[in-house]
Amino acid sequence: MVAHFDKVKNYLFDLEFELQSEDAAEGLIVITDEERGISHLILDCEEDILILEQYVFQLKGNDASTLKRLLQINRSLVHGALVLDDENRVIFRDTLQLENMDRNELESSINSIGLMMAEYAEEFIEFAS
Repeated sequence: MVAHFDKVKNYLFDLEFELQSEDAAEGLIVITDEERGISHLILDCEEDILILEQYVFQLKGNDASTLKRLLQINRSLVHGALVLDDENRVIFRDTLQLENMDRNELESSINSIGLMMAEYAEEFIEFAS
């Protein structure tokens, strides 16, 4: 796992991200880059996959039309998906296979968060209020 952790960390440095925090023993890295729409993105190196998760907003209510719209937004995402956790938080989540992952693949996954936030920010604000 350490080799994968180091690979991810080096890719992040190559992409000019500053690490907000890291825990090599747990395989966790947190990055923030407000200009790119990234805020406390958690990168979790598991045995063979990298899990990327970023909190997007707290969902107020769960009416069918809002949930339907979130599913429609998922269809337009280039990478990853919006998920709903047990506390009604909407989270962007993506997984990548660590063994074959390259820098471009990681960059694309991270960039998709910024694209999503830019395109759907107004709707997200509406869903959270």
